[in-house]
Amino acid sequence: MSFYYIYKKNYKIFFPIQSNATRTISYTNYYTHLDFPKTNTFPNIQTTTFKPQPSSPNYQYPFLSLWALVLCAMTVSPPMALLSIPISTTLIFFFFFTSSITHTQSASNHTCPSYPNCGDIQIHYPYWLNSSTTTTTSTTTNTSYCGYPGFGLTCNQSSNIKFPILHLPNVDYYAIAIDYHAYTVTLIDIDVYHKQCPRANHNFTFDHSRNFFQYSPNDLNLTFLFNCSNPFSDFLQPTTPLYCLQKSYVFPEDVFSKGIGWHSYCSEAVMLPALRDYVNVSDLPNNFGEVLNNGFELNWYHASDCGACEESGGSCFYDNKQGNYAGCLCGDVFQAHKCTGKGLSTAIKALIGVSSVVGVSLFALVIFLFCHYKKRKSLPTNTSNLLFSRSISSDPSSKTDPELGSALYPAHIFSYSELQEATNNFNASQELGDGGFGTVYKGKLRDGRTVAVKRLYENNYKRVEQFMNEVAILNRLRHTNLVSLYGCTSRHSRELLLVYEYVPNGTVADHLHGDHPAHKKPLTWPVRMSIAIETAEALKYLHMIEPPIIHRDVKTNNILLDSNFHVKVADFGLSRLFPMDATHVSTAPQGTPGYVDPEYYQCYQLTDKSDVYSFGVVLVELISSMPAVDITRRPREINLASMAISKIHSNSLHELVDPNLGFDSDCEVKRMVTAVGELAFRCLQAEKEMRPCMDEVLEALKGIASFGGGEETDVVTPIDDDVRLLKNYNQPLGSPVSVADHHWESRSTTPNTSG
Repeated sequence: MSFYYIYKKNYKIFFPIQSNATRTISYTNYYTHLDFPKTNTFPNIQTTTFKPQPSSPNYQYPFLSLWALVLCAMTVSPPMALLSIPISTTLIFFFFFTSSITHTQSASNHTCPSYPNCGDIQIHYPYWLNSSTTTTTSTTTNTSYCGYPGFGLTCNQSSNIKFPILHLPNVDYYAIAIDYHAYTVTLIDIDVYHKQCPRANHNFTFDHSRNFFQYSPNDLNLTFLFNCSNPFSDFLQPTTPLYCLQKSYVFPEDVFSKGIGWHSYCSEAVMLPALRDYVNVSDLPNNFGEVLNNGFELNWYHASDCGACEESGGSCFYDNKQGNYAGCLCGDVFQAHKCTGKGLSTAIKALIGVSSVVGVSLFALVIFLFCHYKKRKSLPTNTSNLLFSRSISSDPSSKTDPELGSALYPAHIFSYSELQEATNNFNASQELGDGGFGTVYKGKLRDGRTVAVKRLYENNYKRVEQFMNEVAILNRLRHTNLVSLYGCTSRHSRELLLVYEYVPNGTVADHLHGDHPAHKKPLTWPVRMSIAIETAEALKYLHMIEPPIIHRDVKTNNILLDSNFHVKVADFGLSRLFPMDATHVSTAPQGTPGYVDPEYYQCYQLTDKSDVYSFGVVLVELISSMPAVDITRRPREINLASMAISKIHSNSLHELVDPNLGFDSDCEVKRMVTAVGELAFRCLQAEKEMRPCMDEVLEALKGIASFGGGEETDVVTPIDDDVRLLKNYNQPLGSPVSVADHHWESRSTTPNTSG
């Protein structure tokens, strides 16, 4: 067998030719297929016919020599087999590289280029950089041949916005995230990016016949209707207008498919997708800007004509002007359909050799560990398992879940059947609450403990990551005002379940403005003051430990109350570890509308002052008993934080205060409420530098409570023992993060044990 090559700019396209046969190739037609110029002369082109030299089987397959050496040694002595592996590994590796260099002298060093990152976004196949893209060092040449048609990105490194731009028909989008494993890209319309009141201008469409993108199941279509003159409540619900655009509406559905003649009512309609997890239908007219700024997802799929190429380790080569598949790039060699192993580049050969060596070495390691395990097998085991540990415990009764990570403080592993029994098969009568993350049930363990069991919703990998994040963080925390985690199921369990201490008295939100039975008897001011101080204690602890933790979802729905009205801060699914040497962490805004730090929302920079802002909203709720967001209020007062700043700035705090607190009749209450209002005003400043830290907030609250020689006392309001957390435990999903290995203890509080 011989090969016929066409050279073009150091690329080799080769065709097998029978040694005694004549083969004619039409250069012009082939060049047309590749979109090369139609000319009668072909500069920089060489033709070569050659016959490959026979090579030693040991050079072609070095791992066979290694296995032969190991097997021979094992026939003499099994220990000698293990000793022979390092020696044979070194020898085979040397011969492998020698043969690789000998047989690839004619290979060029031209492969799919590697691109610099665009901000934090990595760019590689099947995406490519446009020729107009500028970098800090040079101009990138057009490499559209190496990637999918329509996957060209533009990156301007001199811009303040470090996101690449994807050009879809008639509209440009920022690609804020690319997941090459899940085949997803998250996009934001450039026209709505970072705008408080964005105006959706572009219907989202793409040509399915010539496009590798498709909608993600995580998307939900939103329909915007603008400048509507007549009511149309008979056709569509809800009909609450957008808070910042007059006579305009948004609906979480495809209005066009219903056949409604919107032209009779409105001047313009725009339909575009959004991430379903961020869409709160009841509050969509107020937080549509945040929804649009979180973007939407597209999936991409393998091109049918290049699947074999990618599966064989190659990169698809496209004529991007025509959108036609043109060949398979295998290292530095083009082949017609897939990489067959002929003409492999030095890098590919090296990868095969290294993989073989590593594989055999790992096999030897497995044998060694198996022998070690056999020696320890006679030691007793116990089903009372530990979930996390830095290494295998010296206690033979302990057991870890290797999938859930290393270096995590031990937590008990519960079996699914045990928790199913504890919750009476997750009976609806046992439900304590539910939300975007999972449903919480009341349960009773076999040892008599009453617990809260969080059952994660299925079929969403983000929730698995939040599960990991919450377990990792809660297992490191010990503070009397933080909810205790008793344990969880294994990641490989039938379902993911978290087991917490049971906190019987609901949430602060239930008591202030929920459906809790105790809402009929409002919380007294001393109890509210105690709640503020204990919540500040918990947040100060989170911010002061090493490394610090940003809760990122501080709200009255996440502040639980025990039977004595002591605080238990909960829900760490969105929390982030904060690097010791950093001033902020750059991450997409997550949290609950009404509580999110505006500077975090605008600049994507999370700091400890983000929790301070959220706590400021909690203080205003304690003063006013009003929810953080209420669309039934006047437009400028829908957001409680904005309303509070306006009232306090105009010396109208009394208009904000809950009349049940005795603000006008009790001088001491009036003094403390006024002081807390001023503190909340400082916490709610738009610029983080103007806000106090949590340590200062806590000291201020303690000073307010103890002014005049008074001492803090535990004030308990009588309440039925039957009260429980109701179904208002809502929270948005987030991007869970990995956590470093630490174990933290509070120096000033008594740790809660998990039983």
